[in-house]
Amino acid sequence: MTTLFITSSGTGVGKTLVTASLAHQLRQAGRTARVLKPVISGFTAEAFDESDTAVLLQSQETPPADDAVDRMSPFRFAAPLSPDMAAVRENRSIDFEALVTFCRDAAAGPEEITLIEGVGGVMVPLTERETVLDWMAALGAPCLLVVGSYLGTISHTLTAAGTLATRGLDISAIVISESEESPVPVPETAATIQRFLPDIRIATVPRLPESKPWLKAPDLTALI
Repeated sequence: MTTLFITSSGTGVGKTLVTASLAHQLRQAGRTARVLKPVISGFTAEAFDESDTAVLLQSQETPPADDAVDRMSPFRFAAPLSPDMAAVRENRSIDFEALVTFCRDAAAGPEEITLIEGVGGVMVPLTERETVLDWMAALGAPCLLVVGSYLGTISHTLTAAGTLATRGLDISAIVISESEESPVPVPETAATIQRFLPDIRIATVPRLPESKPWLKAPDLTALI
């Protein structure tokens, strides 16, 4: 069993696109995968079709039944805020140990690969004390770091990578998902990041069609 935690340098840079692409590509290759988005904020019934959970279910061709949503995203909150803030607005909180146990139990299942998509960036708060970094450290799984190609991404990428290193977390690869606005060609950004992180594999994903973009993504399965 292989577990991979998909994290990022920030919000909205392409984590779900990369996770959906991997889920689809593994399925096409005949490999079994359990895909999780355990914590999600900004989740409402009215906007379900645009949610990360819905995208991941679509990429696996799984009907969006209630049990499928619960199996993928048990910690759901309506406000589009960091999970700790979103939970407070519902008089709730995330049970950190329950979150870690949920992921461990999933990783112990029969599937060959477990993909766990985080929420926001590396340091997003989950509770009053724990962040996504604490979650990743508790699991100890290798990380796939997804970043953008916008102005400032090099600093954000190196900062995120350095933060992961402080907890001894292995970065299996970095994926640069092309941002809507890129000041330089993506290969140039990749080359600069590679210069500072020479031992980490770097892949790039270009801008893709809005409808089911995971169908057009380059093959990322070699990064697992």
